[in-house]
Amino acid sequence: MDDMKKRKMDNDGEMSTQEDLRLLLEPLAKSQLVDLLSRLGSQYPSIAEEIKSLASADPVHRKLFVRGLAWNTSSETLCDAFQVHGEIEEGAVIYDKATGKSRGYGFITYKHMESAQSALKAPSKLIEGRLAVCNLACEGLTGASTTPDLAQRKLYIGGLSPEVTSEMLLNFFGRHGEIEEGSVAYDKDTNESRGFGFVTYKTVEAAKRAIDDPQKILGGRTIIVKLADSHKGKPVQAQLPSTVVPVALSMAAGYPQPGKAYPSAAPAGYTYPQTVASYPATSYPSPPMAPGPYTTQLPIPYATASAKKDPQGIPPAAPMGMAGYPYYIGKQ
Repeated sequence: MDDMKKRKMDNDGEMSTQEDLRLLLEPLAKSQLVDLLSRLGSQYPSIAEEIKSLASADPVHRKLFVRGLAWNTSSETLCDAFQVHGEIEEGAVIYDKATGKSRGYGFITYKHMESAQSALKAPSKLIEGRLAVCNLACEGLTGASTTPDLAQRKLYIGGLSPEVTSEMLLNFFGRHGEIEEGSVAYDKDTNESRGFGFVTYKTVEAAKRAIDDPQKILGGRTIIVKLADSHKGKPVQAQLPSTVVPVALSMAAGYPQPGKAYPSAAPAGYTYPQTVASYPATSYPSPPMAPGPYTTQLPIPYATASAKKDPQGIPPAAPMGMAGYPYYIGKQ
């Protein structure tokens, strides 16, 4: 009987100790908890195994998205390239259902989370002449490449010879800095080079060195090297100086403002059509005339004059003789 009471007291004491520890751990920050568990895991192997088991329970931390694959890369080739980091639970290249051809990307799911973390330390892998890039599948299709300076790190390479492969392209531009992603663009149907490619550096400085390099001859041709965004023809937004702060201008109430939705078609505060007051029917008086500088004078009477009327008809003409001479009439 005493042994049972003692065992119960020990159990109660253990429970109270776990509750006390939980109350102590709850206020701690995430970084403090990570440091504490990492120290305990390095000292006690049982705790380390428990941490690994909990971390690998959710496949979202073990599944990788791999993009930039060649059109002829198979699922077996993909798994062979990533199995160096650990045991693979599942791996496959995604194919188009209609055409049956590869879509250029695939997925790798490791059995343990630490294998996925090891693969992410070197995300770029050369697979069948193409530099493929991996990231966590939960980050989306673009993954870690969606950074603010991506537009300054990604280059368009044009004018490539058909004999230039992705490996040759990476070796040529690798002298300027570490490359994050890059390959020659190939046609899906014929698997032939389309005459251009892309190279994404890990730093903006390396991309600038590649653009400024005067030696731009690859495969016996002079190639074109410029930013990928400028090749698309996208307008570059001008940046304001650091001293200039954009200020939103307030608009008068009742007028529609761009970007704001209104519950009705008419702006708030006004009704349409607006009524206009009618003009009064009474006539307006004429403005007063200014007084003249001179006095008004009476009209001066004039005597009527009779005009002598001309006789009617044509006056008789004197008889004329020959050659304009008048007739001679003798006396009678």
